[in-house]
Amino acid sequence: MNLAFEEGVEPVRVRLDRAMTDEELLRFCAVNEPARVERDANGELIVMSPNFPAGGAVEGDVYLELGVWARQDGRGKTFGSNSGFTLPDSSVRAADAAWVRWERWKALSEEQLNSFTALCPEFVIEVRSQTDRLTPSREKMQSWISNGAELAWLIDPQRRVVEVYRPGEPVEVFEDPTSVQGTGPVQGFELVMARVWG
Repeated sequence: MNLAFEEGVEPVRVRLDRAMTDEELLRFCAVNEPARVERDANGELIVMSPNFPAGGAVEGDVYLELGVWARQDGRGKTFGSNSGFTLPDSSVRAADAAWVRWERWKALSEEQLNSFTALCPEFVIEVRSQTDRLTPSREKMQSWISNGAELAWLIDPQRRVVEVYRPGEPVEVFEDPTSVQGTGPVQGFELVMARVWG
């Protein structure tokens, strides 16, 4: 495979002669830890550096809040930033926090559970780190929605903004909100932003 690197700002994009299979991508990720690697719908690899501790703390807090709520609510399962999903457009993506209904998760085979599972979470949260550009972050949110997510939140600690994405609706922007309320699949979830902003 010929690798062509397009550097500049984060993340690094790697173009290949052909798209890696899921198995090849898994091996590539294993030998390139701790970098986070995703595959877009065109087969291009997106290589991201580890997060700074401040950004990682925000991601951790968001995942913790969703996980605690999901355990009490009982309708679904949560996933962290190392959980890769193969989406309908063939991309492999990982959200900082994701939620899937139990019925969908339990319907998967053992083989599906131990691969980049071919399903799109109903709800995803992405946290924009200091190294993430805003435009690609927004494009990733639209990708989640176009692949089947019912609700997606982009949390931007630098701007203290939360952008809410839903299929067929304009993006809602909340500037320095006190909290953000879950709707649709995660009705009842409330993310108190004082626990996130730090």
